[in-house]
Amino acid sequence: MQSSVDTEKRTTDTTTDRPDGRRQIGADDYPSRMGRPAELLDRVHPVVYEGGSGPLDPAQVRRFDEHGYLNVESMFSPEEVGLLDAAVSALVDDLTPSIGDAENAERLIVEPGSDAIRSIFSFHQESGPLGQVVGDDRLAGVARQLLASDVYVHQSRVNRKPGFRGEDFGWHSDFETWHTEDGMPTPRCLSASVALTDNHSFNGPLMVMPGSHRWFVTCPEPTPPRNHESSLEQQEVGVPDDDSLQTLYDRCGIEQCTGPAGSVTFFDCNLMHGSNTNISPLARRNLFVVFNSIENRLVEPFSAPDRRPNHVASRTFDVV
Repeated sequence: MQSSVDTEKRTTDTTTDRPDGRRQIGADDYPSRMGRPAELLDRVHPVVYEGGSGPLDPAQVRRFDEHGYLNVESMFSPEEVGLLDAAVSALVDDLTPSIGDAENAERLIVEPGSDAIRSIFSFHQESGPLGQVVGDDRLAGVARQLLASDVYVHQSRVNRKPGFRGEDFGWHSDFETWHTEDGMPTPRCLSASVALTDNHSFNGPLMVMPGSHRWFVTCPEPTPPRNHESSLEQQEVGVPDDDSLQTLYDRCGIEQCTGPAGSVTFFDCNLMHGSNTNISPLARRNLFVVFNSIENRLVEPFSAPDRRPNHVASRTFDVV
């Protein structure tokens, strides 16, 4: 483990428009929530950085670069999945009695109208299999390879989508929120979703627009204070507009990320993604880990009045 690094001050300026309408070099390359109409901006940073090495072969690296995601089946064995899923169940049992308590309230997202836990943040801080898996070379090693740098965990959470009533997640780019509300300077960041159950086409799997990571969708509405208190349950600010989504669909289409338990989906932080409601009898559970380059540490929020809390956007930059 490397010791924590103090949060840096943001050095980029807010956007300055030139007479020709283009954004000035040196300004914020990804301005959003500025009260302006939505637009699609070209991504100005690489997806895959040069010089990295790791578990992926060249074809897999090219696919991630071109499509913005990579699905690798059976990366974890059934025995490993069983240990992780049992650790999740034990954590849920341990935290369920504390729903509503101040100590754990922010860390938990509960299904509306019930006491069923939908998400648990910061599972990587637990002991045992959940704390150990984020440093596994099959996850962190891929992140180091694609980002060509050491990485730390920006966010981790358990996602549980029960059968019959598991809620949907609307279309969004994670980077839009992480940039505006957390102060993530560039999209040098990726996520890994580890399937603890089989992901079928009918139980609310991850859906992506392959190639959409090449454009950044700006959002008009300014960020209200403490937006995370409501957005983690139902996002209303930072939601892409219908016209932008239609344009991305026309360019990219939609694909589903399915596969057996133990599969891992890696996806770029700016990839447009979401998932449908699960009305099937089969639950869907996964571990979600966000790896950020240590060279892309958080600064002050680019377009929000306050930082989000550490369990959502870590400012403890310990290398994994």
